[in-house]
Parts: sequence; structure tokens; C-alpha cells
Amino acid sequence: MIAGPVLLLVARLQESGHAAEPAAHAAAGPFTINGGLILWTLVIFGILLLILVKTAYPAILRSVEEREARIRQQLDEAATANADAQRLLEEYQGQLAASKAEAQELLARGREAGEKVREELAARGREEQEGLLERARREIAMERDRAVAELRKEAVELSIAAASKVIEKNLDTEADRKLVQDYINSLHGPKA
Repeated sequence: MIAGPVLLLVARLQESGHAAEPAAHAAAGPFTINGGLILWTLVIFGILLLILVKTAYPAILRSVEEREARIRQQLDEAATANADAQRLLEEYQGQLAASKAEAQELLARGREAGEKVREELAARGREEQEGLLERARREIAMERDRAVAELRKEAVELSIAAASKVIEKNLDTEADRKLVQDYINSLHGPKA
């Protein structure tokens, strides 16, 4: 728009400047200061700056603002995600603590159950041991009674044999045996 006439104007001015000072231009070196060139360079820079401010700056500013808004939105989303993650972490830590407590409770119950089973087994073992001891005592008592009865029987037989040798008479009748048995029983006292 404006750039076309401005460039045309600059080109005509340069042509007129070259035509008026060909000799001065030939004597100038690379470090010579040309006031007209500086002026026109600043004018062109200003015009281009105005064109850029009117056309490119709003687009650049809009792009930067959009990027800033995107970054702000991403930061907000990240903060929300972080808050959610913290909440979930706390929930999981709570669940983990509850699971640990439940596991400890289960272990304690298992120990209690094991202790109870051990006590029951020990009680059952004691009962069986007492039963075996009682049975052994009964068997010992029966054997003792049988041995005592056997000894009495032998004592009766020996008494009869001794009495028959002494009297020279054979005491073989059942009544005589009962008489000797009663006598031996009376010597030992009442039967236990």
C-alpha cells in the first residue's frame, strides 16, 4: 500500500542525488558520513516500523497472548492434575494403611486361633495322657489283684499240702479249701 510509493520516492531521490554529486561521491570512502543517506534511512525505517506496528504487531501480540493463555491453561490443568494426584495418593495411602491394619488384625486373629488350637491340642493330649494313666492304673490294679489271688491260691495249696503232711490226711474237699481261704483272708485284713 504505502510501501510502493515510498520505494519509488526513495529511488528517485537517489537518482537525483547521484546526478548532482558525481565528483563528491567519487572522493568519498567507505567511512564517509552522508547526511542525506542517514536521513532517508531513518525515514524508511520509521515508515517500515509504522507498517509493522499496524500489520504485524497485532498478529504477533495476538499469537503471544494465545500462547500465554495456552500456557496458563496448561498450568491450571497441571495444578488440577497435581491436586487430583495428591488426593488419589492420600486415598491410596489411606487404603494401604487400612490394608496393613487389616493384615495385622488377620495375623493377630491367626495367632489367637493358633494359640487356641495349641491349647486345645495340649488339653486333649493331657486328657489322653490321663486316660492312658487311668487305664494303666486299672490294669496294674487288676494285675495286682490277679497276682494276689494267685498268691492266695498258692498259699492255700501250700497250706493244704503242709497240713496234709502234718496230719497225714488228704484235705481235698472243697469245704476244706474254703476254710483255709477264709483263714488267709482274715490274716491279711479286709480286701482293698
